This record gives sequence, C-alpha cells and structure tokens, in this order.
Amino acid sequence: MRTTYPRLAMLGAAPEAPGSIGAVIDAYRAHGLFKRWPIDCLAIRGGGGLPGDAARLARALKDLAILLARHHRMVVHLHARAQGFPRDALFMSAALAARCPLVLQLHGAGFERMPHAPLARYFLERAACVITPCESLRLWVRKLARNAHVLCVPPPLAFEPGPVPAARPNAILFLGRMHAAKGVFDLLEAVAALRPAVPDVRLVCAGQGERLAVARHAERLGIADAVRFTGQVGPSGKRALLEAAAAFALPSYDEAMPVSLLEAMSAGVPVVASPVGGIPEVVVDGVSGFLAAPGDTATLARLLRRLLLDRDLGVRIGAAGRESARLRFAPERTLARLEDLYAALGLCELPAPRPPALDLPRAA
Repeated sequence: MRTTYPRLAMLGAAPEAPGSIGAVIDAYRAHGLFKRWPIDCLAIRGGGGLPGDAARLARALKDLAILLARHHRMVVHLHARAQGFPRDALFMSAALAARCPLVLQLHGAGFERMPHAPLARYFLERAACVITPCESLRLWVRKLARNAHVLCVPPPLAFEPGPVPAARPNAILFLGRMHAAKGVFDLLEAVAALRPAVPDVRLVCAGQGERLAVARHAERLGIADAVRFTGQVGPSGKRALLEAAAAFALPSYDEAMPVSLLEAMSAGVPVVASPVGGIPEVVVDGVSGFLAAPGDTATLARLLRRLLLDRDLGVRIGAAGRESARLRFAPERTLARLEDLYAALGLCELPAPRPPALDLPRAA
C-alpha cells in the first residue's frame, strides 16, 4: 500500500530575505505553490546577524518537532547552502530519524569546495531527492554520491517582466552580495577603464556585503562619484533598478544558477557574466548575453563599452535574453517538475476550491 503524507515542512529563508533561497521561496509563494499543497514554512535563515540566526534556528527546531509530533510523518523539504551545511544537518538528521522523505534543494556556489564532503555524501545518498538549479551542480552530486536521486529544477522567475523601456541611462547594475568572489572589485576596475569612452557611466551596487571596501576601492580608482549604493532592495526596488539599467554585470568567480542574472534577463537587460557554474547553460555568448572570464577586466570593460555605446546591440541582446528566460524559467514550467516530485513522494495535494454558487432566481 502506498504511503501518503498530509503535510510538508519547507525549511528555508524568511520572506523577502536576501539571497537565492529567499528569492526562490518568494517565487514559489507568488505563483501559488503554497495554495496548492499543504506546506508549512519554517525560516532557518534570514537577516539579523548571528543573534537573529541563533534565535531563528532554535524556533525552527521547536516548530519542526511540533509538526512531527502532530503529523508523525511528513515530507521535509530543506533549502541548503554550502556555507551552512553542518547547521542544516540538524534538520536533515531530524527528518531522517522520523523516517520522513527528505527533499534536499541545493542553492548557490561552493559545494564543490566544501570541506564536509563525507557529511554531504551521507545526506545526499539518504535524501528521497536532491534538487539542483543547474546541470553542472547535478553532475557534481552524481560524482560525489552515486546513489543519490538527483533532479534539476531551475528557479522560477520571481516576477512577470514588464515592458522594456525605450531609453535607459548609462547605468550598469550589480545585484548581489558585495565581496571579491562576486567580482565586484573587478567590475570597479572595468568601469574605471571604460569611463574615458563613456564619461557619464554609473555603477549601481545593490545588496549587502563589503560596502566600505568597495567604496574605498572606487575612491582609489577615481570613480567614487560614479558609484551608488542602494543597500538591500525588495522586489519593487529590484524592478525599478532593472528598468533603469543599460547593462547588468555579474563577473563572479563561482556561481550555481544566480537568480539575479535570470531576473535581469527576464527584464530585457543585456547581461555580462562569467562562464562559471550554470551560467553558460543559460547565456549564449554574443546571443543572449556576453561572457568574460573571471578576472579579465579588459574584456569586461570592452563588452560593457559595446553595450553602452551601441544601444541597438543592447536591445537585441536584451530581447534574446528575455525570450530565453521566458522559455526556460517560466513558473509553469519549473514548478511542474517540483509538483510532480511532491505527488510521486505521496504528498496529498490540497483540494481545489469550489466555484461560488450561482445566485439564480427561483422559478415562479
């Protein structure tokens, strides 16, 4: 007899939390996943620093224990990052001890260099399914854990793209955590190199991270007046930044499938990124975007200069990127894979709401 499960506990980020996990869960919520399936969301990461994380971790452990006691067996869907894998192991261990099917969804970069490979292999092989956002990470899972059941489910786009503005200022958008591994310092070097050709170029840095170090480097390069910091932005702020950007740059040294890149493509903004992780799977160089090797600031500057000076080229690249994102990352396409998995595991879908009764006049 097939086992069925009445509930699913999804362990991830608080609503609108920074990072790919928060963006993906927000997209799940926006596109109706939680209305179709019996899901309880528990936040195990988010803002607030170490004190906030500790309190959130304790609360999530308590809430998971309550859910397990109430429902006895349920599906546990955990969103994991390489940096927090040992902490996430607490929840994975609880799920396996309760004999719950564990869905382990991997986010971000760094898994290939993770020092906890034996720990990772243990949970990857015991999970009912491991979800990766791109093919390159799926291949890594299969190499580390041959017996793992791996499914590639790209992130759904978090918002419907609006009309592409006809004219944009010479603004380059960097959207993500500001630290060296994301290539933000290389981007400053590229902006300084292209400024003689594009005197009014501006770099907008949206996100958290090493803001002071980035500002000081901009001062040393003589472009402090050309760099603006917005801090962390929500969905509406992100949309406004994308609508005002002539180009999006993500010259990272390591990535999986960056949601910010997909959002830029969906908004019709031409992208320049590094061919790392899953990025070459979605960006065709010279067609739907441009690729520059990590640390190659000369090529990065040249490509950005082309996009800013040749707006027809930018429009063509942006339109191709937008169409590629629409075809590959539409919610109805990506969420269908996840919902098929839920059904295969025995999770009970919520009944569809009944249509309202018609108020018909009574017959005479």
